[in-house]
Amino acid sequence: MKRAMKNKYVFVAVMLCAILFLGMGLTNLYVWEVKEQDEVSDITIVTSFYPMYIATLNVVGDTDHVILKNLSEPQTGCLHDFQLTPKDMKLLSTADVFVINGGGIESFMEEVAAAYPQLTVIEACENTKLLADEGEKNAHAWMSIAAYESQVKTIVEALSEVDPVHKGQYQKNAFNYVKKLDSLKKRQKAIAEAASGQHVILFHEAYDYVADDYGLKVSCVLDLDEERQVSAGEVSDVLAAIERDHVNVIFAEELYGKSIGETVQKEADVQVIYLNPLNRGDYDKDSYIDGMSENLRLLEQCFGVQE
Repeated sequence: MKRAMKNKYVFVAVMLCAILFLGMGLTNLYVWEVKEQDEVSDITIVTSFYPMYIATLNVVGDTDHVILKNLSEPQTGCLHDFQLTPKDMKLLSTADVFVINGGGIESFMEEVAAAYPQLTVIEACENTKLLADEGEKNAHAWMSIAAYESQVKTIVEALSEVDPVHKGQYQKNAFNYVKKLDSLKKRQKAIAEAASGQHVILFHEAYDYVADDYGLKVSCVLDLDEERQVSAGEVSDVLAAIERDHVNVIFAEELYGKSIGETVQKEADVQVIYLNPLNRGDYDKDSYIDGMSENLRLLEQCFGVQE
């Protein structure tokens, strides 16, 4: 009887010790996990406008502890005359990183630098050769697939330095995105073979990059936007360029170029191809791929290339 009682006490003691050690182990594990989570703090990335958001979105993906926001509304378009609001400045005050296109599109950068001197700024155009229009930089580099690819690579390299904890994920995401861009570049070769050397007219300076990608010669450029009023003299200059250089194709943005495109077509035998300038849209990560793919389809059709 005494032995049975003794064995019972030993068993209870062993069980209590086991429970104690198990509890201590689980507590230590919980504390370790909480500590590790605390060590990986959130990083907030703000992009300046739509093309930079889509590029950065494809680099960041669904990486944990990374918050991605865009400064301007997705339908804003280019930021040449964009004015920062108090709401914009408040958003930038929360940012660890600000991804911009560069090349002068973000005309407000002096104001940002003065307000937030410690803010890390990534300029996507930093390693991209920009075209020039009448001596001024043309920063619409994303309209060239190769130049856009260069921007994506600049973003991933810079983010990997700023946030080395997530470097592996950034690089994996960027690698997969660049593969998609490379598939678009393959389609460009046939277009370039068919189009190279032909004269075109552009109704948006962003299309200088399209012309450059395919070896086209630019006879005339009208940079149209919502405030641009086209004069009768400019229409006359376009018609003169069509006749002089035997122009068959005009590249225009439908939003601002539809009216003058139709006017010119009434006076001359010319195609007007409405290309997406890819400076606005929805926030789907494949929106650039889809938009550029449609542009390629229009170019293939225009220059008689079989898909």
